[in-house]
Amino acid sequence: MIETEFFQDPNHNVRSPGTLTQFGRFTPAAIIFLGPPGAGKGTQARHLANQFSLPYIGTGEVFRAHVANKTELGMQAAEAMHGGRLVGDRVVCGMLAEHIQTLKCTGSCLILDGFPRSVTQAQWLDQFLHVWKRESREALPGAPLVIQINVAREQVVRRLAGRRYCPACGRIYHLQFQPPLEFGICDQDGTKLEIRPDDREDVILERLNIHHQNASPLTEYYRRKCQLREIDGNGTAHSVRAAIASMMNMLTV
Repeated sequence: MIETEFFQDPNHNVRSPGTLTQFGRFTPAAIIFLGPPGAGKGTQARHLANQFSLPYIGTGEVFRAHVANKTELGMQAAEAMHGGRLVGDRVVCGMLAEHIQTLKCTGSCLILDGFPRSVTQAQWLDQFLHVWKRESREALPGAPLVIQINVAREQVVRRLAGRRYCPACGRIYHLQFQPPLEFGICDQDGTKLEIRPDDREDVILERLNIHHQNASPLTEYYRRKCQLREIDGNGTAHSVRAAIASMMNMLTV
């Protein structure tokens, strides 16, 4: 089983799942963060979850946990990846469904980071939330709210290509925005920092091309359903956070 991630206060006390009652009739069953790699989706999704004590679901983390724990779905995913194939929607959606069903907070809005990534997955999520709401009296009635963080291509490359990580403790640095005290060395344990294969510039550009191919139909899917809200993500994390807060406040007027 994968543990549900709830956020802690600054004193490291786990908080109970919250609600969006602060927004009155604005009660989406889920808030979905979309955007290219390096857009800051995870940063903003985690902040929102922390602010309102909502369950944050990082689908990349759910995926890696299944693979590491060698679950049936995890082994299917690993087999596809080792064969150089994309992991099928059935496997990805199955992982997410299993995780959501373990949550003990059906009355809370879900914060989704990294899912869906295709129209097929979005359609599955719509159906899943519909059934989930029908089967639980506590589930929120509203359709998902989709927040797309738009970032210029060159900005994405600058953000991702500067990332470095410590292979020992996992801490992430950035050569420009969050450099270590000593160049190339982890502040925590003195280990030499490394660059992830995904953060090489040629790989970044390829990831952006793949993202664009999948994201355009997905964006249009949610735009047609009037669920999409777009945010300029080229500024600082603080300015993006403020723009999201302003947008959500407008939805309650």
